[in-house]
Amino acid sequence: MVSIRSGGEFLMEALKVVVELTPTPFKSSLPSTIYTCPYLNTISGNSISLSLSTQLSIAVFPFLRFLTMASDVGKLHVEVEVKSPAEKFWVSLRDSTEVFPKAFPHDYKSIDVIEGDGKAVGSVRLITYSEGSPIVKVSKETIEMVDEANKAVAYRVIDGDLLKYYQSFKCILTVISKGAEGGGSLVKWSCEYEKAHEQVPEPSIIKDFAVKNFQELDAYVLAH
Repeated sequence: MVSIRSGGEFLMEALKVVVELTPTPFKSSLPSTIYTCPYLNTISGNSISLSLSTQLSIAVFPFLRFLTMASDVGKLHVEVEVKSPAEKFWVSLRDSTEVFPKAFPHDYKSIDVIEGDGKAVGSVRLITYSEGSPIVKVSKETIEMVDEANKAVAYRVIDGDLLKYYQSFKCILTVISKGAEGGGSLVKWSCEYEKAHEQVPEPSIIKDFAVKNFQELDAYVLAH
């Protein structure tokens, strides 16, 4: 046992550091005990009769573990300029169940609608990728949001190879007109993910695949 002066201050400072290091989006998820450590109520004056290791285990270690878990959550974003008019590009994206396997057989073996119509919120699609796909061979996704007016759609992966590496994987796709007729479009793609474990890299390969798809779809739309 080690008698430590200003033990209460030590604990409070340790807790303060943990709170300050926590990214803002996750502060609300911190356990309430981080602000009201029960051991602080037993301190008399400025002395505390706890070993240093005990203080650390009480005040810091559980929350450092929380921060490690939080660091496995990430985001990726990319913007791609295409020559196709926004409306035509959007329509082709919405018809991807039929368009993609036909136009890009080197990437997509099949896309099957499991639930719904394949376009509305709640629809579920099973995507089987071609042999050249480096990581994902099969993916099941559900549509979570559709905004036809703003040409935006959100989907979440609910089953398949990708979930071996990421506990969750959600994407939002938006097509924006660049203004004048014939001026092309801006395609925005972003994803939020949570790694299955800390050794998993960020899904840059998925982002690159999405960019490749947009560029190939642009060429397809312009040719038809």
